Amino acid sequence: MLATDIGMLLYWSITALMALSIIALPGEWLFKDYHDPRVMAWNWSFLPLDLLLSFTGLWALRLERRGNPAWKIWAAVSMTLTTCAGLMAISYWLIVQDFDVTWWIPNLFLMLWPIPFLFNLSKSG
Repeated sequence: MLATDIGMLLYWSITALMALSIIALPGEWLFKDYHDPRVMAWNWSFLPLDLLLSFTGLWALRLERRGNPAWKIWAAVSMTLTTCAGLMAISYWLIVQDFDVTWWIPNLFLMLWPIPFLFNLSKSG
């Protein structure tokens, strides 16, 4: 969870720095069709979801380190949002019939990695 949360925050930091013209990287490194305004809007629509999943995940980890049982609730929220973010991206690539493995793998990872952990959290009460 920590790697996903930090990765998301890093991704959005780089994306923001590029949008502000503070750094210059090939746009396609961030997302396919980077210069298409509709795709750019689609990507930015993930910002609230991605920040929320990151902050709730980091909060869950902090609570867990303190021994606070509420960490499980926050972890479940974070992992559910992570699954949703991956699913939304995969749905988009499916709708536009773009099957580039370099975009599918990270989004399938986001969609699928939380599922076993969510299942285990639900079993542990």
